[in-house]
Amino acid sequence: MADLDQTLAVALKGYAWLPDLRRRAGGGPVRTRVMGQPAVGICGTAAARFFYGTGNLERHTALPSLVVHTLFGAGGVQTLDGDAHRRRKPLFTSLLTGDGVDRLAKIAGEEFDAAADTWREGPPVRLFDETARILARAVSRWAGVPLEDREILALARDCVAMVDGFATVGPRTARALVARRLQERRLSKIIAGVRAKPRTTSALSAVAHHSDDGSPVDPRTAAVELLNILRPTIAVAWYVAFAAHAMDMWPRHQSRMRAGDDDYTLAFTHEVRRFYPFAPFLGGRATRDLFFQGEPIPAGTLVLLDVYGHHHDPELWIDPYRFDPDRFLGREPGEFDLIPQGGGDPRTGHRCPGEKITIALLGTLSRRLAELDHYLPPQDTGITLSRIPALPRDRIRLVVPEHHRPARATPAVSASRSPVSGGS
Repeated sequence: MADLDQTLAVALKGYAWLPDLRRRAGGGPVRTRVMGQPAVGICGTAAARFFYGTGNLERHTALPSLVVHTLFGAGGVQTLDGDAHRRRKPLFTSLLTGDGVDRLAKIAGEEFDAAADTWREGPPVRLFDETARILARAVSRWAGVPLEDREILALARDCVAMVDGFATVGPRTARALVARRLQERRLSKIIAGVRAKPRTTSALSAVAHHSDDGSPVDPRTAAVELLNILRPTIAVAWYVAFAAHAMDMWPRHQSRMRAGDDDYTLAFTHEVRRFYPFAPFLGGRATRDLFFQGEPIPAGTLVLLDVYGHHHDPELWIDPYRFDPDRFLGREPGEFDLIPQGGGDPRTGHRCPGEKITIALLGTLSRRLAELDHYLPPQDTGITLSRIPALPRDRIRLVVPEHHRPARATPAVSASRSPVSGGS
């Protein structure tokens, strides 16, 4: 098995690929080949510490070209290592932490309320698509990006396409490449215009005027980094769809959030990020000869951190396939426990500095959704693990009545008895 290239298996099995491979190998590090290259799959808290250990791995040579040119953008912070990464990272930590988090969440709540008013007594809306537009409006306002409504709709569509096309080859990838090219071109022009004006306190101005070595980065790279703020914010739409899925599957969670329990809302947010599939695994390349749990990892080997397996490992989580926000009540996850956006310290390492924004947005919109009088009409809410990124098949269609909610809507049609299908 270790000698067979697993690239096709990854495409066919998706999130289940690496957990299954590790299980058949006994659960420890597993040798394999991906894209013609030797690789080692690892999982667990110790694995996350190893993966994010200083100097162990580099990212820029491990990222497939298609991932760079669809999801992250050439020259973006995720593709950098060492000093280059350390110089670029403060741009994001300064913008995506502190007071700006609450301000963006407040704007997103306002945009959700405005959109929900238009849904009343109307036909079913697709929550995923509507949320992407809500978040595009919110983050554009927050960042100070001057976009007309049609441009905001295009931004939402294109950022969704970038995320939807990063892990496949075919029409979704083609859409992602076109979407990135269009947005980089549009935002480059905006950045060039901003540079001709005095610097302000907006996120747009900070990105436009940022320099790594004393002179501003070129406008296209600045556009890439601006998209690395806009795109992940809009991608929270995936988590909001999952939150709606959880509320429909287990209505007691909606009731507890509707009661105004802030601690429970935060715990629910963490559990959505743990339970539902988003990032399947993360990759790096060994910078030198290494060992992990007795397994030699020669320099140049790909190291794959099994994120989905980590979040469903019974050694880390009690009853991991049960959706249970209570597991997070009264405790904050450690740096290497909950890792949907990486592990370690976001100020210095490769953990996403926008994680706090993701948590704030998901909590705000989940609470808004819980308080919204709505129901799900008959639809297919099945989630298949073979598709990366996963999403409920009908993107969560919902109806908002004007006066009252039916006692209980017709149950949504699921692809299987389990809320998430396709193996583990």
